Amino acid sequence: MSVHSDWGDWLPRAIAAADPDGVACWYLGCNGIALKSAGGTTVFIDPYLGTGDPPRTVRMIPVPFEPGDVQAADAVLATHEHTDHVHGPSQAPIVADTDATFYGPGASVDVVDEEEWVDNWDVAADDVETVAEGDTFAVGDLEITVGPANDPDADEPVSYVIEHDAGTFVHGGDARPGAFGAIGEQFDVDVAVLAFGTVGILPDKATGEPTETKWYNDENMLIEAAGELGVDRLVPTHWDMWRGLTADPTALHHHASSFEHPRELEIVEIGDRFDL
Repeated sequence: MSVHSDWGDWLPRAIAAADPDGVACWYLGCNGIALKSAGGTTVFIDPYLGTGDPPRTVRMIPVPFEPGDVQAADAVLATHEHTDHVHGPSQAPIVADTDATFYGPGASVDVVDEEEWVDNWDVAADDVETVAEGDTFAVGDLEITVGPANDPDADEPVSYVIEHDAGTFVHGGDARPGAFGAIGEQFDVDVAVLAFGTVGILPDKATGEPTETKWYNDENMLIEAAGELGVDRLVPTHWDMWRGLTADPTALHHHASSFEHPRELEIVEIGDRFDL
């Protein structure tokens, strides 16, 4: 299985050419984020370049690049084991062709084993690391803490807290409120990426029957999660991805307006850069 992008290689080239003063972030669509620090450290979180599994899950946005066009990466982080967060065709070539290490919780590493990244993409076995909540590790000039995540649809979800002199960034995966309070108590969170979507009707995975489906935070849940984190700036993600589950992130301005957190709502689209 291969990945094809109609966008060419301009986004990986932009990431490689960037020289941020602190940490630059690019939204890759779905729940994917690329980070590049002032020290040149490049980290990809949940990059997904697949098209889903039509007609159940249908990608509604472009595939922004091909993994073979990534020029440099130091780490690929997975928040949980779902296909749009751990995906061999999207991620294994990045790990195999750069100096990147794949980090993920046990259930995510199980997917790596099931998809046979070592045999199918020549990923070195020691380039795959299992992490668990509470772990900390350094990737270049970034300090990464594996945090809790309340995602009832996942077997082993985690979040990531990424610290740099420029500030603190949190990627919550697809998690809902309920577990982020511990992060908010321990860290002064500057920017958080949280999954936002709507309730929709999708074919059931087993039966194909139309089924009411809710995978991500609705408006109220997202603001509640931001409050648990005590975050200054909230970046909603995942709202653009699946047919039937897309949402309007501008509506969040109304939901956030009377709450202390987030202090700022930043709406980004696939390919956009924002800075920590």
